[in-house]
Amino acid sequence: MRRRTEAPASSNEADNADKKGPDQRRQSPAEANGGVSYRSVLINLGKCLLLIIIIPPFLNYASLQREGQMLLPKDGQIVDVGLGQKMHLLCKGQGKPVVILDSPTGMSSDVWFHVQESVATLTKVCTYDRMGLGFSKRLMPNETTGTEKVWGMSTTGRMVDDLHRLIQAASIAKPFILVGSELGAFNGRFYSHIHDAYGKVLPTFQARQFSAATGLSRMLIILGAIEPTVKGENVSEEVVQRQKYLLSNPAHQSSAVDEHYFLNESAAQVRDITKFKPLSSRVSVSVITGDSFDEQVPAHLNQMVAELQRKFLEESYPSANQIHIKGADRRMIYKKPSAVSQQLRRLVNQRQARQQSE
Repeated sequence: MRRRTEAPASSNEADNADKKGPDQRRQSPAEANGGVSYRSVLINLGKCLLLIIIIPPFLNYASLQREGQMLLPKDGQIVDVGLGQKMHLLCKGQGKPVVILDSPTGMSSDVWFHVQESVATLTKVCTYDRMGLGFSKRLMPNETTGTEKVWGMSTTGRMVDDLHRLIQAASIAKPFILVGSELGAFNGRFYSHIHDAYGKVLPTFQARQFSAATGLSRMLIILGAIEPTVKGENVSEEVVQRQKYLLSNPAHQSSAVDEHYFLNESAAQVRDITKFKPLSSRVSVSVITGDSFDEQVPAHLNQMVAELQRKFLEESYPSANQIHIKGADRRMIYKKPSAVSQQLRRLVNQRQARQQSE
């Protein structure tokens, strides 16, 4: 009896299995296809993320290597200043005194384009890129010149040491006029003290550095979201392309960040050198100012900076020649280059007349 009852049961189970089998076979491919579709979406998404994260930096690096040679200014030269360092120097015009232009904080020598072209018709005018900016290669972290151990990285003391070695290596004869803007002005004053020569921003630059390193800057330039600082009808296409190259160059942006970060330390170095070695009486100082420090910042900040500048000039340059340019701010170098050039030409004429009388 058990065998008879068990046998039909086994037969029924087999029949039920046969009935369920087709349904299961119909569901299984659907479920399997659903699983494959989900996995394929994840794989494709991963590929897209991989392309976005990896490809732009590699393309940007390859483009920088090619453009670094193509966009080097034709009249410029890479000067070996010793200690394993090489700096970019661009001189135009002939005559004396030589005018040396030092750029604002974190910027390349291209900002002086208009001023250099104008004053070069009167005398020799040289621009240069500080170490790590523009076409002046920065030493790797494991390399050292020894000077940063004394002055610190990206500070006035180290920059002035670089500039002095550049002047010597390029055989730029005295007398010369040092012209600087922002950090470049610190450098000029520090140089004059040592060698008796004649003459809320940081996060933004950190974002620029990150954007350049990831290749985002190049994409934004292509889309027209980022434009060069120096532009206009009289600016050559070469200068425009050079600025785009530097906006995409993480090495340039990194040095710009460092210069802004150590700006207060550079100012402290200038104050210290004033105490230990007063400015020589042979050095004449002219200070060019505008109506405001930066027209893009709030009025109360402009007033604060203007007051600080006034006190600084009274304490440091009591006998300085004050030159005011109406409607100008810290961007006067490339926003109002004709006004700056006019004042520089006047200073050069005065110096040339003095040399002739001597």
